[in-house]
Amino acid sequence: MKKICLVGCGSIGRLHAKNLVDKAELCFYSRTRASAQAFSGEFGGGRVFDSYEEVLDSAVDAVLISTPPEAHRVQVIDAIEAGKGVLVEKPLCATAEDLVAIGAVAAAHPDVLLMVAENYYYKPALKLIKWVLQQDLIGEVRQATIGKRFTQASSGWKSGYGALLEGGVHFVAFGADLFDGELRRVSAEFPGAVAGEPERNSLVRVEYADGAELLLRYAWNAFSLAQGTFQHSHIVGTAGQVVFESNGIYVRLKGRRKRLYFPGFGDMMGYGAMVRDFLACLAEPGRRPYSDFPRAERDLGIVFSAYEGLA
Repeated sequence: MKKICLVGCGSIGRLHAKNLVDKAELCFYSRTRASAQAFSGEFGGGRVFDSYEEVLDSAVDAVLISTPPEAHRVQVIDAIEAGKGVLVEKPLCATAEDLVAIGAVAAAHPDVLLMVAENYYYKPALKLIKWVLQQDLIGEVRQATIGKRFTQASSGWKSGYGALLEGGVHFVAFGADLFDGELRRVSAEFPGAVAGEPERNSLVRVEYADGAELLLRYAWNAFSLAQGTFQHSHIVGTAGQVVFESNGIYVRLKGRRKRLYFPGFGDMMGYGAMVRDFLACLAEPGRRPYSDFPRAERDLGIVFSAYEGLA
């Protein structure tokens, strides 16, 4: 099994550890040694490191970075330059400058694995909807409205970031992967935004060169009785539409074929498929992950362009 060091032993790190514990030899590093020791005791008893430098000097094959976004730039770059494979929690980074810096180092080390933990790429619902579009079951796609609006408290490091960057980027990735075309314009509104404070409500409009339009709605300050469950997203084509529960529970096709699909509950959020892709890339040098740097660059480009309206 490959040796993977979990960097950051918090709630997200725990999720990744659960998915990897039987599939890799895990070791641990966190800002507080006690957190890393607790993870080691819970997830296989692997080595606990005292510093990130010690991690990179060791024989680990890869690092899984689950630290706050502001730490990603340095940690990702240092790992790539040390020749360690990287799976980094989304968002890949916190600023456009960070994105450029990471991209330059990744380009200089093309044989080193860099993967972003964007699980929405691996959701069964996305796979099904892409199949529907490829089969031309709703004709040419002209417009999509995708997103989720609910109430979520932001505490700790999350309180310092906007909802669009920290959570909405999932839906940016989902929508952008459906269109994946040449961008013409990105515009945004942030209802209720207060100058100098992270936004909690966003409406982003992405216009493509072929005339198609993607509308993204995401909020952490909206009332939702079911906390965002059973909200619907829509994809409209020239011969019908797809309506899907925004979390991916079900997909309803209303086009050249009418059908209700349940894409799959076993890995509805895509974490299992994402981990399999990561491990396959580690096992096969040269294999590229689906959730790669170019896709992260595309998605964060949309987010950072949207944030220009907050300046």
